[in-house]
Amino acid sequence: MTEHEQLTELCRRLGAEPAPAAVMAAQLQKRADQMAAERGVTRVAAMEYLLGVMVKARQGEAPAADAPGRPPLSMREKLLTLFHATFGRSPAVIARAPGRIEFIGNHTDYNGGTVLGAAIDRGVWVALAPRADGVRRFASEQQAGVVTQGAAALKKADGDGAWINYPLGVLAALPEFGLKAPAGFDFYAVSDLPSGAGLSSSAAIELASALAFLELTGQRPARETVVKIGRHAENHFVGVPCGILDQGVSGFGQKDRLVFIDCRGPRFDTVPLPAGAQFWIFNTHTKHALVDGLYAARHRECMAAAQTLGVGQLVEATPAMLESARGKLPPEAYRRAKHVIEEIARVDACVVALRTGDLPAAGRLLTASHRSSQALFENSTPELDFLVDELVRAPGVHGARLTGGGFGGAVMALTAPEFTREQAARVAAAYREKHGQEPDVLHTRTGDGAAVVQSSAPICEK
Repeated sequence: MTEHEQLTELCRRLGAEPAPAAVMAAQLQKRADQMAAERGVTRVAAMEYLLGVMVKARQGEAPAADAPGRPPLSMREKLLTLFHATFGRSPAVIARAPGRIEFIGNHTDYNGGTVLGAAIDRGVWVALAPRADGVRRFASEQQAGVVTQGAAALKKADGDGAWINYPLGVLAALPEFGLKAPAGFDFYAVSDLPSGAGLSSSAAIELASALAFLELTGQRPARETVVKIGRHAENHFVGVPCGILDQGVSGFGQKDRLVFIDCRGPRFDTVPLPAGAQFWIFNTHTKHALVDGLYAARHRECMAAAQTLGVGQLVEATPAMLESARGKLPPEAYRRAKHVIEEIARVDACVVALRTGDLPAAGRLLTASHRSSQALFENSTPELDFLVDELVRAPGVHGARLTGGGFGGAVMALTAPEFTREQAARVAAAYREKHGQEPDVLHTRTGDGAAVVQSSAPICEK
C-alpha cells in the first residue's frame, strides 16, 4: 500500500467516511512536508507527531501540540495541527486577539470613566472553516471533545462546554449591529494565556471569534464596532456586566503603547510606554469569581450611588458632590463611589506621568490604585495584598496593583529592567511560604491588537 492509502485507512478507522478520509490523508501528507521544512525535523518525525496528535484528538483527549525534543510549535502551527487532527481539513480563516493588562482604572469603565490598558504578546487564536449543513462544531485545546450546535437556535452551554458561550455570544450579537452571522462552521481555539490570571481571555476569544466570523462572511465593519460586539456578547449572552476596557484594549492594542479609553464615547487613543518599562504578572490561582455575583454586586452599588448623587454615571460626580451626599448613601455605596471617582483622577494623572516618562510617578499611582481597591472597592484578597506588599518593597519595582476584576486572580508589577527573574522568584517563594502555593510568574511585553492572520474568505467592504 502507498503511504496515502495507509493514511486513508487509518483515518477511516478513526471514524472518517471514505471520501473525507482520503482528503484527510492528503492533508496529513502536506502538513508533514510543511512541518519538516519549517521546523527542521525529519519528515518521518513530523508524520509520527501529527498522527499522534490526530489519534489523541479523535479519542477525545485534549492533545498536547508540543513534541518532546524540539522547539515548541508556534501558535499558528499548533492551531493548524489541532484543527487538522480534529476536523480533517484546513481552516479558511485564522484570527488572533491578545490578552490585556488592566494598567490602571479599576472598575471605572462601566462608570463612564477613563482607563489605561496594555495588550500583551499572548492571546487566543481561532481557526474557522465553513460547513454547508448548518452545523456548528466547537473545539478547544483546553477541553476534550467537540461541542455541536445547530444554526437554528443559540443555546447557552454549561459545564465543560460553557467556554463556547463566548463565541456563541458573538454570534448572537452580530445581528444587533446589522451584521450577518455564519451558518455552519468548524471552530477551534488555542490560547497561551494563563487561566484565571485576570488577563481577559474572555475578551480575547470574543474579539478573535468576531474577526473570524466577519472574515468568513466577507464583512469588514469598523474596529469600534468589533469591540462593541465583544462587549455585547459578554453583557447580554455570557451575563457579565463589564465595561469596554477588556475588548477595547484587545482590539486597539499596539506594541510599546498603552490604550487609553474614555468610556463615555467610547473614545480610543494610545499613550507611549516609556523605554525600560517592564510588566510582571503574579497569578495566585485563587478564585476569580466574576460571574457568580461579586462583580455584578459592585456594578449595582455603583449605579445606586450615581442615582443618589443625581448623575447618570459616576464619571459626572465630583469629590465635593460625594461628600455632600455621604449621609444619604449606604456605607458600601459611598466607598465604591469614592474609589471610582478617585480612580478616574488617578488614570488621568498616570497619562501625564507616562507622557513625561516619569515611571516612578506612574508606579506610585498604581500602588495607590491597589490600596483603594483593597480598602474602598473591596475587590482585593489577602493573597493579592500580600503580593503587592512584597513587590513594592523590592528594588526596581515602580508600583504594583491587582489587575482585572479582582476577587482573586493576579497582581501586576511595573518594574525597571533591573528587576530580574531571580527577584521575582524570591517574591513567589515568600508567597508560597505564607499561602502554601507558589504563584505562576509571567514576564510579558506589550503586543499588537486583534487581527485576521490568514484568510481564504471573500473580501467585502461593509
